[in-house]
Amino acid sequence: MYQGNDPRRNASGYVDNTAYQAIRSADREAEAEERFKKLLTMIFNLCDLAGFHIENRLEIRDKKTGKVWR
Repeated sequence: MYQGNDPRRNASGYVDNTAYQAIRSADREAEAEERFKKLLTMIFNLCDLAGFHIENRLEIRDKKTGKVWR
């Protein structure tokens, strides 16, 4: 049995591109969400420090992924 650490291979050691692409996509989405949460925290903290409060919805587009966060 294959014992390497190649993420393209399944538990049997065979290349499984479909599963690999799905995992990569999920990882990228999780990374983008984490970046957004950090950004939002910084924006709220900055507004609070400056004596402001955000009243309405923010719309932010991720330059890297193109996703629009609302």
